[in-house]
Amino acid sequence: MASPITSIHRKKLSETELQQKKIEELQSLIAEQQDSLQKMIEIASELNDAGVLDAVTAMIKAREKLAKIAVTQASREPVTNLMNHLLNAVATLSSIDPAATEKLTKAMKNGIEEAELYRGNDDRVSILQVMTALNDPEVNQAVKYGMDFLKGMGKELNRN
Repeated sequence: MASPITSIHRKKLSETELQQKKIEELQSLIAEQQDSLQKMIEIASELNDAGVLDAVTAMIKAREKLAKIAVTQASREPVTNLMNHLLNAVATLSSIDPAATEKLTKAMKNGIEEAELYRGNDDRVSILQVMTALNDPEVNQAVKYGMDFLKGMGKELNRN
């Protein structure tokens, strides 16, 4: 009967053998990915020819200076004002019923298209024409909407 195995001895590769194994694995990987590697090299060559790699290298070397410039520019009053305006606009838009804004934007689009039809017309509008136009239900509805809008805006302005 054979004697039982009591210990396992792993073959330890020498440094040279380990390097040779890594080189063989790398050669195998290069052979498998030859097309991809050629495309990457072509892209890198084009980027280099266009000067992009030099620019990126310079940016990486100057990253601290660039970060300082970006922070300085972003903290300027006009930029912070713009960001505050955007945040306020987004907050306002998100608090309005989307159906109402959709209806209003469609009405505005239609109004602009209608106004463009008469844009070149230099005829003056008389008070009588304005009064007569108020009898038109569509004009009356738009004027009433505008007046209601102004009333609501005035209420909010008086609150603050």
